Amino acid sequence: MTAPAFDLLLKRVRVVRPHGNVVHEADIAVSGGKIARVAPGIDVALAKQVYDGAGRLAFPGVVDAHMHAGIYAPLAEDAVSESQAAALGGVTSSLNYFRTGQYYLNQGGPYAKFFPKVLKLSQKRFHVDYGYHLAPMNGEHIDEIPELIEKHGVASFKIFMFYGSHGLHGASDAQREFLMIGADERYDYAHFEFVMRGVQAARERFPERAAQISLSLHCETAEIMTAYTHRVARDKSLQGLAAYSASRPPHSEGLAVFIASYLAHETALPNINLLHLSSRKALQAALMMAETFPHIDFRREVTIGHLMLDITSPAGELAKVNPPIRPRADVEYLWQALLAGEVDWVVSDHACCRHETKVPKHYFGNIWMAKSGFGGTEYLLPALVSEGMKRGMAFNQIARVTSWNPAQRFGLNQKGDLAEGFDADIALVDPAKTWTIAAKDSPSTQGYTPFEGLELSARVDATFLRGMLVHEGGRIIGKPRGQYLHRPTA
Repeated sequence: MTAPAFDLLLKRVRVVRPHGNVVHEADIAVSGGKIARVAPGIDVALAKQVYDGAGRLAFPGVVDAHMHAGIYAPLAEDAVSESQAAALGGVTSSLNYFRTGQYYLNQGGPYAKFFPKVLKLSQKRFHVDYGYHLAPMNGEHIDEIPELIEKHGVASFKIFMFYGSHGLHGASDAQREFLMIGADERYDYAHFEFVMRGVQAARERFPERAAQISLSLHCETAEIMTAYTHRVARDKSLQGLAAYSASRPPHSEGLAVFIASYLAHETALPNINLLHLSSRKALQAALMMAETFPHIDFRREVTIGHLMLDITSPAGELAKVNPPIRPRADVEYLWQALLAGEVDWVVSDHACCRHETKVPKHYFGNIWMAKSGFGGTEYLLPALVSEGMKRGMAFNQIARVTSWNPAQRFGLNQKGDLAEGFDADIALVDPAKTWTIAAKDSPSTQGYTPFEGLELSARVDATFLRGMLVHEGGRIIGKPRGQYLHRPTA
């Protein structure tokens, strides 16, 4: 008797690929963790295991390219619970921004000593495949960029432009203590320029990987934010999310985009990612810079939080994030740009911040004392499908901005599509299942969500990681099986 050709056969699904404009009915055969065949009517006798897709949409597993594991809770804990939340939402690849300094591991020093600790804490804890973007915080880190690429497969780096005179949550007079950098170091525009030169030098050193080595920027200007925060905090006519948005005004984002873009031009660094653009002014600035510097390959990112929430959200300070949640007019402009193909990918910017950390009881209602950031990776795909369907967004475009585009940019060459030879990362979505978001249903340890009470019309029913069922019907299945993504992958 001949052994079955396939390990798994996913029957009766509607395959959503990131290319083209159609969704086709087919079966997906998996062998050795890879997609072996996509075609209708594959014989069930050829497979060891058969899973009935029941006509649901099969999306490529989501590449959530902007997450933060271990920022407010120990990495070893976050890796488990927050990757479970990711799997619940169809995410199969989690790329996490990480740095030295306060929060994260609360350590400074060279990445040669720091990053191996990160990798050790991560091992056998993630329920999805995972990788890291790293931020060069001082000159020593810039010198380490080639080794981080060659030894550890870190192909993407980050600049937090707003740290100039700002901490994570507000104005800071103790920059060096917060960033844990030396007395002779400054985290300013000159440092940003030298980071760009360092990344470009590494691209030239590794030409075969250069296309997938990039730099990401959090674009806000510290000086404008600091001045406006002082002004707005004294203005009692503004409260809550409206006050926080006004304290970090959209033109602060736009100006930072201009500065970052000119520095990229000056340093001849072509691969620039503009993160979590939150406003009309920021996105327009990004589009303007793409026209001004056509030789730079700008990629534009938007988060699901900025697409689903506005300053009237009843979540109040629970929805505090950097850059801020904006007025409805900005939200609608982001959707307009997304539908027009002017946004390259949508992410969660997931940063689990437990209630007691987010807003201590004696500060309830105080937007200035709340921590910044919140989770939401589990709602990324279902919310985008739900709201996207209302606005006429094609399923194929959703697959592009949640899977293919970030996978290609960040060197995940086995991810992002449902085609032969790709990892069998699959999210089964029911596009006609109405449900209401409730934090209690998520494995995240956050305990609340600013998305609480939002009604969605699509749900992820099952998630497969390299052909293994890791989530079904809201339950996490099996032990952590995530693998470290040494990028660029083969």
